[in-house]
Amino acid sequence: MSESTAPNLITRLLRGAAFTSGGFVVSQTLRFGSNLILTRLLFPEAFGLMALVTMILMGLALLSDTGVQQSIMQHARGDEPDFLNTAWTLNVARGVLLWLLACALAWPAALIYDAPDLITILPVAAFSLALAGLSPTRIFTAQRHLHLGRIMSIELIAQITGIALMIWLAWLTSSVWALVWGSLATAAVKLALDWSFLPGITNRLRWDPQAGSELLRFGSWILLSSAFGFLLTQGDRAILGVHLSLEELGVYNIAWFLASFPILLTNALVARLLIPAYRETAAAANAALDQRIRRLRAQLTGTVGLMLLALAVSGPWLVALLYDDRYMDAGAMMVMIAAASLPPLVTITYDQAALARGESRRFFIMIATRASVQTALFLLGVTLAGLPGALAGQALSGVLIYPFIARHAYLMGVWDKRHDLVFMILALIVGASAVAFHLDALRAIIALNMPGAY
Repeated sequence: MSESTAPNLITRLLRGAAFTSGGFVVSQTLRFGSNLILTRLLFPEAFGLMALVTMILMGLALLSDTGVQQSIMQHARGDEPDFLNTAWTLNVARGVLLWLLACALAWPAALIYDAPDLITILPVAAFSLALAGLSPTRIFTAQRHLHLGRIMSIELIAQITGIALMIWLAWLTSSVWALVWGSLATAAVKLALDWSFLPGITNRLRWDPQAGSELLRFGSWILLSSAFGFLLTQGDRAILGVHLSLEELGVYNIAWFLASFPILLTNALVARLLIPAYRETAAAANAALDQRIRRLRAQLTGTVGLMLLALAVSGPWLVALLYDDRYMDAGAMMVMIAAASLPPLVTITYDQAALARGESRRFFIMIATRASVQTALFLLGVTLAGLPGALAGQALSGVLIYPFIARHAYLMGVWDKRHDLVFMILALIVGASAVAFHLDALRAIIALNMPGAY
């Protein structure tokens, strides 16, 4: 990469970060506002049901992820029509198959989670998977070139439409179906706007053997990685759905929604910015650019860490101010969720560097190891001490997995030992301090999960 290219890349990264973070803040603000309204119109069990539905749908999506988005973003043929149409054909077939599979899983899921409503809700909600499969590859092309402004605008318009429908139906029916139809409306509006307003080729059903082979070869490791990614992102709901009642799961989902904002923002920034950044430059090729990317990473970790600290400190007061008595336990849960998210934050960017360089196998190894350790400790914690133990296990996993992740980061030339050491120490001190500060608020939940502890 030439010296003149470096400032241009940094400029595009900063502009992309501004669009992504700005759009994300607006999106989460809309979700937060709608959440305050919907919790007054609906009952906690409704949010528990939708937590299960979302977990199942995301599980299906992740367990069948063929890596089309990542392939288009990093592949040399990522702008060729044949390659894009082959990728779109793959996504269309996958979307239809996922919807049919969700329909078949509705009855078993209802039995496992003792939630009969899943039999009718899941097939309807799962149609969003078929709609997602029809999305044009223009979205991925725009992400490839860091043209993110129009994407964020479309996502916000679709979200506003879905929220408006949810609130209206919740006011009319007080039924969980308001959430189902609102989610479907969001997916349908986004699909229509993507096709109408994003520039790029008009996708057609097409199968180019060479492109298909390259997509499937790269995607085979992504598929395996996404299976473990499901454990990272939805494993808590899958496990807690068995251990908690629908009402308790609904309260947990509210707490997770409030406490997860910083991590979701980080994931959005990392997915949309780091793959293009690492694709266009190697760390050793331009020391000045490498230093600027490391500085941006440190700023991201520090900012997100401060946000998690603020949520951990304010959690019980925030919930008491904004929600009624049915959701009071969400405040203590917020403290634990935010504190548990701090150690894993330190290494959250390293796996994307592997994808950017086309090393999907290394990406799989990193995700699989991270997910296996976190899930094992989460299961051990929930068995021994309920929800507090599970979240303590999640925090511990971020520490125990660090040497393995650091080794892979070193081999890829992106390891930043100073960043990791400073922020890991801060994460442990800050997380423990937040829990100690709110220990009185946590006693009720700890006592509920560990009778006789206090």
